[in-house]
Amino acid sequence: MGDMLLWFSVVLILFAVGDLIANLTKAKISAVFVTLLLFLILFVTKVIPSDIIDRAGMTDAASWSVPMIMFSMGTMLNIRQFIDEWRTVLTAWLGIAAVIILVPVLIPFIGKATVLASIPVINGALPATTIMTQAAMEKGLTLAAAEVGSKKTEKAEQTEKKSFVKLAEKYDKYYGTNVCIFLTAFFAFVGYKLSEIIHVNYSIVCLVIGVIVTALGIVPKDILEKGKLKGFINMVVFAAVIPSLASISLTDLISLIVPVVAMFAVSIVAVFIMMKILPGWKIIGSKPLAFGVGFCQMLGFPTTYLISNEVCNAVGETEEERAYLMSKIMPKLVVGGLACLVSVLVAGVMAPML
Repeated sequence: MGDMLLWFSVVLILFAVGDLIANLTKAKISAVFVTLLLFLILFVTKVIPSDIIDRAGMTDAASWSVPMIMFSMGTMLNIRQFIDEWRTVLTAWLGIAAVIILVPVLIPFIGKATVLASIPVINGALPATTIMTQAAMEKGLTLAAAEVGSKKTEKAEQTEKKSFVKLAEKYDKYYGTNVCIFLTAFFAFVGYKLSEIIHVNYSIVCLVIGVIVTALGIVPKDILEKGKLKGFINMVVFAAVIPSLASISLTDLISLIVPVVAMFAVSIVAVFIMMKILPGWKIIGSKPLAFGVGFCQMLGFPTTYLISNEVCNAVGETEEERAYLMSKIMPKLVVGGLACLVSVLVAGVMAPML
């Protein structure tokens, strides 16, 4: 028990350092990037054991947390907002399509497995990262898995069926921490078992179930946040990616530089062509805004929310200016980030192709 607590503490220290640097730099340096880099350096230099996640007792938790976080993400989706911001959603999807179309040109140079494992990650950050990392590790593609691992004012929803929507609100006081955790685990289980029956990736099924039961009012929105467990589950899901880094040698690390740079360079070119040269920008009516929404895929939600909040606060000089910027920028970047959760579908399709 003592050793497990020790290694668990070490893992949390590295996560904490990432958060600290992100806060000090106002997110100009990503906490995810810092944490992954720290783990990578310590693995390569043999300072920490390659099985630190297992020694910390987090291996099983990392597995069951993935369907839970996908269900929770489904409870965050606002269908009404997606309908109102359909131009933003379509623009974000065009950006994803551009990457899917253009990045495969790198297959002759860096390999099919690496490209297929990386495309969903570029499309949508952590959820797709976890899916593709696990798929690559299961196929024995440790280097591809490591490359994946090293990567990424809501409107009130109105409905005519008031009785359904008000269920979770009417009995809000009964949705305490344990109830929220139970509901999340239960529906994650349902999604997992259903995925085995219909042969669709469990992450996709859990996400869809989350959207449905929230729309029906059975569970509250953002259920893990309400259950005060969101931060912990996010950390555990993130930990699922860490073991893939342990297999990287210094030689592998050097060999990853070119593929990673190449994929992101091609992705930037793909979005630029779609939003600046081709008429894709006309959907949303602004080339700069279209370009920004197209890049939501490389961050995903909730990172797009955090960044839009930071940008508006940094640029706006008065409360009025910040409020105005928030009203113009945040809805589009938040919806763009949420729209990029479609990357889970991309990951579900590409995982079996590895």
